[in-house]
Amino acid sequence: MKVSRRGLDNCIVEVDRALRTLFGVSTATADVPGQELDESDMSDQHRRHAAALMRVNHSGEVCAQALYSGQAATARNDDVQAVLKEAAAEESEHLAWTVSRVEALGGRSSVLNPLFYAGSFAIGAFSGVLGDRWNLGFLAETERQVEAHLDGHLESLPEEDRKSRAVVARMKEDEARHAVTATEHGGGELPDPVKKIMKLAARAMTSTTYRF
Repeated sequence: MKVSRRGLDNCIVEVDRALRTLFGVSTATADVPGQELDESDMSDQHRRHAAALMRVNHSGEVCAQALYSGQAATARNDDVQAVLKEAAAEESEHLAWTVSRVEALGGRSSVLNPLFYAGSFAIGAFSGVLGDRWNLGFLAETERQVEAHLDGHLESLPEEDRKSRAVVARMKEDEARHAVTATEHGGGELPDPVKKIMKLAARAMTSTTYRF
């Protein structure tokens, strides 16, 4: 089967993006929320809990990079691609913030990240095949669920871990804005069964990532 030069170039770009996301050094280009705050003294138990929560958030950002890449690859409209790429750029900041917090708390990233990346890319590409309305609708619903997830983390993070709380609070604001943008650009409302499946999949991901 003959492969076009453009198709080959796109494959190389996606492989490079995956390797950078999974194994590269993530560096924030904007100010990191809470960077002016000092590290707080925490008990070992609280520190382990905070590190595990931030590991979950980091894996979520790995999934976001893959999801948006898959969606952009199959999006049919240039404006939709632009929305997805803009969201992905902000999510790359989140990726850097979360891995930084994981390391500062003495934690590690999830060993399951390569699996999550592959699965998220496939889901994103499939949503794009369904059409731009559903592609954006999937983006909007994903961001709404992530926003609710981050709200739960703000309740669960130790009060003294102000640096992690600042990062999560800023991430929550960005996710809410992404959902609004996707809806404004024509994102459709997903059927309730699809929303429930998404919640179940997210719950499975977060519970395993918290431990591994």
